[in-house]
Amino acid sequence: MAGFLVVAFLIYRPLWMNLGSGYLTSSGQDQNMWEWFFAVTARSVLTLDNPLFSDLQNYPLGVNLMANTVMLGLGVPLTPVTVVFGPTVTWALVLTGGLAGTAAAWYWVLSRHLVATRIGAAIGAAFCAFAPSIISHANAHPNFVALFVLPFIVLQLLRLVRGERVVRNGVLLGLLVAYQVFLGEEPLLIAATTMLVFAITYALSRPEEALAMVRPLGTGIAVGAGVALVLVAFPLWWQFAGPQSYAGLEHGLKGNDAAAFTSFATESVAGDPEAARELSMNRTEENAFFGWPLVVLLTGVSIALWRVVSARALAVAMFVLAWISMGVVLVVNGAGTAIPGPWLLLFDLPLYDSVLESRFAMGSVPVAGILLAMATERVLRYRAPDEWRYTARIAWFSALTFALVPIAPTELRVHEREPTPEFFTAGTWRNFVEPGGSVVVVPLPDTGDAKALRWQIDAGLGFPLAEGYFVGPYTDGRGAYGAVRRPMSSLLEDIADTGTVPAIAAGGTAQAIADLRYWEADVVVLPADAGEVDALRYTIEQLLGEHGRLVDGVWLWDVRVLTPG
Repeated sequence: MAGFLVVAFLIYRPLWMNLGSGYLTSSGQDQNMWEWFFAVTARSVLTLDNPLFSDLQNYPLGVNLMANTVMLGLGVPLTPVTVVFGPTVTWALVLTGGLAGTAAAWYWVLSRHLVATRIGAAIGAAFCAFAPSIISHANAHPNFVALFVLPFIVLQLLRLVRGERVVRNGVLLGLLVAYQVFLGEEPLLIAATTMLVFAITYALSRPEEALAMVRPLGTGIAVGAGVALVLVAFPLWWQFAGPQSYAGLEHGLKGNDAAAFTSFATESVAGDPEAARELSMNRTEENAFFGWPLVVLLTGVSIALWRVVSARALAVAMFVLAWISMGVVLVVNGAGTAIPGPWLLLFDLPLYDSVLESRFAMGSVPVAGILLAMATERVLRYRAPDEWRYTARIAWFSALTFALVPIAPTELRVHEREPTPEFFTAGTWRNFVEPGGSVVVVPLPDTGDAKALRWQIDAGLGFPLAEGYFVGPYTDGRGAYGAVRRPMSSLLEDIADTGTVPAIAAGGTAQAIADLRYWEADVVVLPADAGEVDALRYTIEQLLGEHGRLVDGVWLWDVRVLTPG
């Protein structure tokens, strides 16, 4: 377990060495978003505010935090860390501890309950925590890194099917599920789907044995569901029916290319960034990428252990989850086929309609880890003359080395974060923002540029921001990333993207003032080093009819006269 922690630290070493200004290069804007989540959660704990909602973004409508990946299960207990050391330390701690904790949890469950060899348990646990898809998400998505509760959910289900202390283990199952809801609902859904496929396969293979398991398992699950419901009923109601909730999150067709499974991820020893780019959405969504040697090895293990019912069910679950992740139709190396996938039956179901189908490949990861642990156990416990035993061990560990070394994780890249303008760090903003007023940062923060969230943190979360980076309802009630754009926001975004200043249409000034009043804005702020700063400054001056002032690293327009509160 200490070894797992060392490996996790080495992966994040560049971030730990530069907590003051380090930024994970492949995280896009997610590091800004997650640090904001941790900071707002800590603030809610200290002020006894509702941790399920905040109006510090998307002012005045606010953000339904329960409908976002806020991870209250770690943000709340780590409040002292956030308050004393800042949200970047919490971010690094959650990521590093998430990897190490997931590996340790799987090692505990595997070594004590599933396999009889600690070497096999260590190999399986390491793969469960450090597989390429996990490391891909380790750039930006701690909810897909901190998976240490899932092994214990599996353990409680195993205890239930064995009929062990059904009520007690049912209660523990409910507590674990409730806690996982506050860590990440999407991993829980993927895990539940994986276990369902495993259970169906096992039941079809051993129907009489499965029937005997129904009563204790059903009783335990019923008890667990009751316990979990008591704990999560209100937060889930808030998520799906509370302020700024939404009905599903459309992603489009995002299935894995079949070629991704035999390719190598960016953050791996044999990784080819350009090849991986062609087979994935982005650096944080390389959800397959097992590498062809491991695919061959796992196929061989599945065949060799096919007569073992549990291994057979695991193998079926592994391949079915991989198939689900390929989407509605099979695509091979960019070329579509006429072969449909099971995602056709799932994509429109509640909950599933908000999940990227490519992520279901991550359900294959722990299953593959367990299969590797089981195969290692059988090799180490192989009863044969010494020369055959030694030959079997040499062959197996050579195959493991050949399959696992190429996909071993590499150090995650970090670059220098742009400094926060002095306007925010020095507290100058207090001269321009009154209680109930907001700050409009130009261009307004969104999924492509959320630096303003960090500036807000550095200002002590003392003011709300117009728009931001979050998931909320669009005009049709479906989920969307970022705020519903106002005309002024869209105009400024276009200028930031193109550098072209359009002619201000008739009524443009009136519309800009209406937007500022909608946001209840007190001040408009344009960083002096922003891209296309001259074009943006000129446009704002034309819209507002006054020149900006350069104050502490930003151009600003005091608009309180235009937006009387």
